[in-house]
Amino acid sequence: MQRALHEARTALEAGEVPIGCVVVLGERVIGRGWNRVETTQDPTAHAEMLAITAATSTLGHSRLIGARAYVTVEPCLMCAGALLLARVEEIVFGASEPKFGALGSQLRIQDAEGFNHRYRVRGGVLAEESASMLREFFRALRKDGRAVGDGGIGDGKGEVT
Repeated sequence: MQRALHEARTALEAGEVPIGCVVVLGERVIGRGWNRVETTQDPTAHAEMLAITAATSTLGHSRLIGARAYVTVEPCLMCAGALLLARVEEIVFGASEPKFGALGSQLRIQDAEGFNHRYRVRGGVLAEESASMLREFFRALRKDGRAVGDGGIGDGKGEVT
């Protein structure tokens, strides 16, 4: 998770929402990514999507069987679905995401019936560190007078709000 936090710091330094993801197979990092939505103006350029692409490129195929994804914030539906399609074994995330989180906050995609794959989910790992970085980012946006949507970040419990 420390490596995912490093990716999130890279996003923060680039002016992106600070979310990072690292995909690990065994003890080897096979993919990493940080949010690049604003930089690319691509709503699919989430940290998880970029890390999946890097990991499948490293392996030379589309299945990440046996891999774990470490993400600083609970994945959204798009990313949780992509991780399911990539066949990761486990997703470990930091802060919960009550507005868009698909692994417990809004949905529990890991419990949906009918899929031919399931992954394990573990949340709350270094949650406060992840949420703190997000709060810092959105606090700076508000201070600069830039638009930030309809809410703040963090409730002091490692949850993104």
